[in-house]
Amino acid sequence: MNATNRYNDDLRLAHVLADQADAVTMDRFRSTDLKVSAKADHSPVTDADRSAEETIRKQLSSARSRDSVYGEEMGTTGRSSRVWVIDPIDGTKNYLRGVPVWATLIGLVEDGNVVAGVVSAPALGRRWWAAQGQGAFTGTSLLRNRPIRVSQIDSLSEASLSYSSLDGWEQAGRLDEFLDLTRAMWRTRAYGDFWSYMMVAEGTVDAAAEPELEAYDMAALVAIVEEAGGRFTSLLGDRGPWGGNALATNGRIHQEILDRLSWEE
Repeated sequence: MNATNRYNDDLRLAHVLADQADAVTMDRFRSTDLKVSAKADHSPVTDADRSAEETIRKQLSSARSRDSVYGEEMGTTGRSSRVWVIDPIDGTKNYLRGVPVWATLIGLVEDGNVVAGVVSAPALGRRWWAAQGQGAFTGTSLLRNRPIRVSQIDSLSEASLSYSSLDGWEQAGRLDEFLDLTRAMWRTRAYGDFWSYMMVAEGTVDAAAEPELEAYDMAALVAIVEEAGGRFTSLLGDRGPWGGNALATNGRIHQEILDRLSWEE
């Protein structure tokens, strides 16, 4: 099987995984008995997060038993160079407060490169996906979709920037640089989490940045932004979801933003 056919099969499976996760998360969304606890880093986790990841892992153990899985809630299983990278609910704080901006992120990595991704936001009625060399799409299914593409804006003074919060920039000692960047932009909004990056892929926002992220927060996003014609790197400019932070843009304003943020290891 050639790579294109294999990635198409993987993408179809990722949609099945997303469908199953959506059933779990929507069933518990805004429920009065949602169970919430704190993880070691003090971030919240719900019973829906764990159930969604368990559901995805169970399906993968049957459909892709040789592949590894790396998930936010249950760590890594397997030693394959093909790794499914899962965030069962990106935007847990929104989820537990009843805000509909959250999503399940499903990425597939081969030999360190992201080759496919699905982002499913059922409370918004939205889904985005991409596979290497196949383009990026949004819609309700593989058969009902439309292609998406990043914007053509090439000036910060005409560009829109999205982010999650100012706290991380302050903790990283880069708040002044980030605020200077926002002043150079035409518009800034804190859409937050996965949504910032999907808006970059759709061309409705021109850049999104965050100072602290995990690979499971980014893997699925990388595939979609890049296949939509954009660029996704760490704040040091390294491609992919491995740098602990992110800058996604339409590509045209990427280097100028990196230069303005002046990130250091």
